[in-house]
Amino acid sequence: MENSEKMFWTGLSPDEARAALVKKDKSMRDKRMSLKEAIDRFVKPGANVAFGGFVDIRQAIASAHELIRHGFRDLTLSFQSAGMGPDVLAGAMIARPDHCSIRRVELAYWAHEGYGLSPVCRVMAEQALIEFEDWSNYNMSARFKAGALGIPFMPCRGPMGSDILKTSRTKVIDCPFTGRKISLVPASHPNVALLHVQAADKFGNCVIRGSEGTDPEIAMASEHTIITCEQLVSHELMATRPNDIVIPFAAVDAVVQVPFGAYPGACHRHYYFSERYIHEFTNLVTPIIRGGSTEALKAWYDEYVFGVNSFEEYLAKLPSAELLKAQLAERENYEAFA
Repeated sequence: MENSEKMFWTGLSPDEARAALVKKDKSMRDKRMSLKEAIDRFVKPGANVAFGGFVDIRQAIASAHELIRHGFRDLTLSFQSAGMGPDVLAGAMIARPDHCSIRRVELAYWAHEGYGLSPVCRVMAEQALIEFEDWSNYNMSARFKAGALGIPFMPCRGPMGSDILKTSRTKVIDCPFTGRKISLVPASHPNVALLHVQAADKFGNCVIRGSEGTDPEIAMASEHTIITCEQLVSHELMATRPNDIVIPFAAVDAVVQVPFGAYPGACHRHYYFSERYIHEFTNLVTPIIRGGSTEALKAWYDEYVFGVNSFEEYLAKLPSAELLKAQLAERENYEAFA
């Protein structure tokens, strides 16, 4: 894609996003609902769906499972750095292409910390199953920041001197103040954000422990935001710690309590990564890179996603010792750090 190519928007354009924000009900109301209801209400065919968290930390895995059961067509996925979130969604496209399809991914990094590049990403890229628009981590952060601020672009130096200029919608202009070249990256306004946090109240005020990633910006930039949380706390308690609130209620449309909702990824202060289950999933995909069968991957989805009615039922299929192990590992990490 050359710098002179005509501009287009995935999700909402800045003008559409501003109009949607004006119309949005920003009242402090009870937004608790089931995950099924949230996905049914807010995710439409062709939507741009954003993932928060960072790599395998606080990925909205429970939301991804529910979205797969719901079925989706022609999605665009937008994220800075992610692992199991896009893995399980794109894996469903490999296993059940009649039920799930992704058209495009706008990203910086699709991999697993310590485990390497996602084999699902490799299948998608090497078999040209979806479009990729590649950015740096900072570029994607800047795009979400522009969306959150309600401006159509963010100036960045990063794309210049790299092939990102050839593979993205970056524009280069003469800076009106310095006269030097500067690159502009377009705002990102997803239709729906899928975010997982440690705590939220019924109105949608959210607390994140550890790295926030770009979750606050994603929530503010998106047309709709679905929050899953480890703990649902009272508004009275939340109001005693206003400085801890990083996502305000006005940006949130649905709140769902889902303990272990980022598993087998990690959630700071709650549980650590499960190397076993991350490897179990990725090992099902690796043979497909070499032209192998998809039957084992299909069997995984039939048992753990389509064979259950909720994420709680999925967790019930896992040995309780593995969940306890993840909790204890995180407790040891946190206590050592403290």
